[in-house]
Amino acid sequence: MDLVPVQLAENHKSQVEHHARHAAAATGHHAHAEHAGHGGYDKHAGHHTHDFLKRFWVCLIITVPILLLSHMIQTWFGFELRFAGDKYVLLLLSTFVYLYGGAPFLQGMIGEIKGKAIGMMTLVAVAITVAYIYSAAVVFGLAGMDFFWELATLIDIMLLGHWLEMRSQMAASRALESLVELLPATVHIERSGGFVEVSLQELHHGDIALIKPGEKIPADGMVVDGSSYVNESMLTGESVPVKKEKEQKVIGGSINGDGSLKIKVTGTGNDSYLNRVITLVTSAQASKSKTQNLADTVAKWLTIIALVTGVTTFFVWYANHDMAFALERMVTVMVTACPHALGVAIPLVIAISTSLSATHGLLIRNRTAFESARNLNTIIFDKTGTLTKGTHEVQKIISLDENYTDNDILKYAASVQQASEHHIAHGILKKLKEKTEQPWPVNNFEYMPGMGVSGTVNGKKVVSAGPNYFAQNSISLPPLPASIDKATETINYLLIDNQVVGIFTLADAIRESALEAIHDLKKMGIKSYLLTGDNENIAKAVADTLHMDGYFANVLPHDKLEKIKSFQQKGERVAMTGDGVNDAPALAQADVGIAVGSGTDVAAETADIILVNSDPRDVVGMIAFAKATYRKMIQNLAWAVGYNVIAIPLAAGVLYPKFMLSPAMGAVLMSLSTVIVAINAQTLKKALK
Repeated sequence: MDLVPVQLAENHKSQVEHHARHAAAATGHHAHAEHAGHGGYDKHAGHHTHDFLKRFWVCLIITVPILLLSHMIQTWFGFELRFAGDKYVLLLLSTFVYLYGGAPFLQGMIGEIKGKAIGMMTLVAVAITVAYIYSAAVVFGLAGMDFFWELATLIDIMLLGHWLEMRSQMAASRALESLVELLPATVHIERSGGFVEVSLQELHHGDIALIKPGEKIPADGMVVDGSSYVNESMLTGESVPVKKEKEQKVIGGSINGDGSLKIKVTGTGNDSYLNRVITLVTSAQASKSKTQNLADTVAKWLTIIALVTGVTTFFVWYANHDMAFALERMVTVMVTACPHALGVAIPLVIAISTSLSATHGLLIRNRTAFESARNLNTIIFDKTGTLTKGTHEVQKIISLDENYTDNDILKYAASVQQASEHHIAHGILKKLKEKTEQPWPVNNFEYMPGMGVSGTVNGKKVVSAGPNYFAQNSISLPPLPASIDKATETINYLLIDNQVVGIFTLADAIRESALEAIHDLKKMGIKSYLLTGDNENIAKAVADTLHMDGYFANVLPHDKLEKIKSFQQKGERVAMTGDGVNDAPALAQADVGIAVGSGTDVAAETADIILVNSDPRDVVGMIAFAKATYRKMIQNLAWAVGYNVIAIPLAAGVLYPKFMLSPAMGAVLMSLSTVIVAINAQTLKKALK
């Protein structure tokens, strides 16, 4: 039995919630724990977003009496609140804040040490522990002044900063949850000649479902009856409702318009488009980019520098000052230097860009390739279905043998093509269906990549192929009638028992958006080339119409790979854009492989990036978005590093006595830098509007 969409959705919803709560597993946000390069430790393990917020409010309430009982605060504000045992009450309250509020950091330190990945949690834990132990020692007789109020406010700010950070991470994951929630709870399916309402769990592959006006489509399927406009914007980014009628595909989660549709369910479980989107997004968010690896390396060294600087600061000031002052400087250095913003800088941009792109018809399978798309200078386009609509329609049927009528030729061609998914096959079968006829059975079917198909029909060997078949088999091409326009029509021949008996011509219109896409690429300084298996005349006509930089005609699938290599050997950074089927080797070889396919055809396993809508302008949009994403990464990285370059010396006390940064103020600046980085990452949303 198929795993039905709702079960799958629940599984993914659980995964998404897990990812959001831990703020690390699916976004690469374990950078803090991976500064040492070992990875694998989740710094927030066991502490969900609401847990940090709860701890913050509880500790904030306890901080009020701690502040009131602090002698330094009383001196500053000119009041006195003293009673017998007040210092022990202060110690008790501070102990609660240290153990309860500091628990996430103390546990995080243990995890980092076990994982041999000492990082931010260790810095915070060491800082609050030193402050607490020293302050407790003062209560029991050590000469000096306690740090209890600084300790409490520091923990409060750190908890609030972590909550803000994790909330930003969850916001980046909500796009996945919204996809899961697109599926309806119930569906009307055909049973015993009528339609009954059942829960989504009872929907299976092959069921006939009735979609009423305004209802959500429960699963991927094929329209078997009815006509309506369907809103697919949440899935493909296509803002205009798409007309759906008989034999057209619909996507589970899209919203039906004013008409009624009957669909045959084809996509449940792992085959559903929604599942593929969620899986791709989760996988992409979990992957690292080169920039993030750089951030991890910087953060690792920043942690080491913070620990060394903190200890050095202590000994320098202890040699010239008292222990309380020296400890305060050390604690301030460690808290201020926490690579918090650095840890958020790249993963948060990745999480936002990946989930945001998924809701705009751009699915990222390879983060590194997506990041490198900003450097592309050459894009090679497959023609059919990419620059053209891919809806080849039969224009002419010409019989070359008096023993076969035009209708015979059509029926033989449709019969041998019926097992093929090629656009030419679709065009020929569509033509036969218009005549309300059915193809004959075919045996010994064989698909010949880049050439055509062959099989046995009515006991005869039948071949439906293009010019490449003749060249490959050293067969002379028959002369073409003058009525055929070689510049605009694709030519397909029918051979029966090795004799050419007929010719088909098919035409494919150029997409209206293709010219705009090529023009925009030129403005970006990117060259465009056409790569097609079609003949020289058609290739030249399309390339000239679109003002492309060049074209390659009569190219077989395995030759496309060599064309990509030849560009790369010249030092070009190349993207290949194709349908992900015949173009698989070329997609894999290119620096960036871009699969273009509409609806549920997103299973291009060799592509780095999948553009759900078959619109060439999406290639331009993808490159622009890759550049915007990289800019945000670099901006965040520069801010996070630059902040520490300035903040660490101030925390160490280089401007003393003119200026001295307190531990609490250091924590405020550190948290503020994290918030700034998070806000900057959120502005990435404007890049896709």
